[in-house]
Amino acid sequence: MSQSGEDMEVVLRAMCEGSVEAFDRFYAAFAPLIMGIALRMLGDRMEAEDACHDVFLEALRRGDRYDPGRGSVEAWVAVMTRSRCLDRLRRAKKLVRQEAWDETAIPDAASAAEEKVLSRIQREAVRDALGTLPAGQLQAVVGSYYGAKSHREMASAWNVPLGTVKSWVRYGLHNMRKQLEKRGWAGEKDDGTGEVRK
Repeated sequence: MSQSGEDMEVVLRAMCEGSVEAFDRFYAAFAPLIMGIALRMLGDRMEAEDACHDVFLEALRRGDRYDPGRGSVEAWVAVMTRSRCLDRLRRAKKLVRQEAWDETAIPDAASAAEEKVLSRIQREAVRDALGTLPAGQLQAVVGSYYGAKSHREMASAWNVPLGTVKSWVRYGLHNMRKQLEKRGWAGEKDDGTGEVRK
């Protein structure tokens, strides 16, 4: 997207105040992203076009509630698109294990670009959520998931009780989930054991 995040915030505000020119700019900036995500998730052009229409209407109606502190306009639009598509999949009873996307939904090169944008936005949300964790929780979550270390290995390396490491991981994941929910990304529930279930 060529426009800066700050520029798109101004465009969004103007669009919500009734500017047709701002709506045209907003549409031009985000239609390819929205349509790409919708096609990728829904696998049907007419459904994707309907979802795209829903997202633009929602942006027009709810744009005044956009909060820059929770992410860029691009991230807000991507999360909204994903949510509307998941709603459609649920209604059609097409939602399968782990919200799997049909890998053959878009036969052209556009799918890779849209997936790349969505992945980048999700990575940014995870990075931001990690940044909110206290030091012990951050160290334990990163060690466990990115360093592939066992709880026992971390406890030994840091000279702390095993239970402490387990608590750091559990509370760290819980806190991250809360931060991701604030940004609209987490749909999973904790069953009380620290395990995530759909």
